[in-house]
Amino acid sequence: MKAWRVHANGEPREVMRLEDIPEPEPGPGELLLRVRAANVNFPDALLCRGEYQVRPPFPFTPGVELCGEVLAAGPDTPGAPAPGTRVLAQPALPSGAFGEQVLVPAASVRTAPEALDDAEAAALHIGYQTGWFGLHRRARIQPGETLLVHAAAGGVGSAAVQLGKAAGARVIGVVGGAAKAATARELGCDLVVDRRSDDIVAAVKEATGGRGADVVYDPVGGDAYAKSVKCIAFEGRVIVVGFAGGAVPTPGLNHALVKNYTILGLHWGLYNTKDPAAVDACHQELTKLATDGAVKPLISERLPLPEAAEAVQRVFDGVTTGRVVIQP
Repeated sequence: MKAWRVHANGEPREVMRLEDIPEPEPGPGELLLRVRAANVNFPDALLCRGEYQVRPPFPFTPGVELCGEVLAAGPDTPGAPAPGTRVLAQPALPSGAFGEQVLVPAASVRTAPEALDDAEAAALHIGYQTGWFGLHRRARIQPGETLLVHAAAGGVGSAAVQLGKAAGARVIGVVGGAAKAATARELGCDLVVDRRSDDIVAAVKEATGGRGADVVYDPVGGDAYAKSVKCIAFEGRVIVVGFAGGAVPTPGLNHALVKNYTILGLHWGLYNTKDPAAVDACHQELTKLATDGAVKPLISERLPLPEAAEAVQRVFDGVTTGRVVIQP
């Protein structure tokens, strides 16, 4: 079978190689899946560059989430879904999702929502789980509050926009460029701010009558964080999701004290080990939202397996909108 593999760290388009490797065989507690769609995530690029918090041994295959079809279960795998079942899964590195087949821990699979096609289902899991835990579990967002989402047209941001609207919030989306602004409007943002031409702080204050944003969803860091805390509301909450902008901000805790706001870190992956029942409950909630049409992952590109390396590079470079999905 064919799979992308990384033998040394570097830029994705330079270090990812499409190779022929033996078909895997499931061991105890494992499922063998045919990959129907693998979502491209920012961490896939960080894995290639050696900058992710997990560093799998070489050679490894990137791809941290997928929608797949069960082909077989390994021994001692009670309750395994039947062959042909469509599921969402997170592979266990070093064997990721950018290949024709993949092994996954049976405990990690969840039924794919029937309301979504393969590409949409593949994009529902990590980004939407992160958004749901950030907005509901960490920030406790309330109907009528104002939510400020950075990189609102991207994969992570677009999920937060839809989840914010589903929660009854007023959503202000920050984007870079006219094309991404149009995408953010289509997603449902009540106000779109172009960071390249607009004053983010002034726009948020004007839109909220001087109050500021109640909740900030920040997967960017750097300057995005610095501007967010200048327009945060009294008792506002800043959710730190990641640092796609490349710069890790240094919060001024005296500023948080004086303005009375909260800085919340969100590492969704910890819930898989610390509170897996909460992840299951969130999946049920996301499935219901998808069934009701309240959320629907924005898929901007559906690409064949040979284009995966270039896709990972473009996601890292920040030139894509919504989700890019590989379909072998």
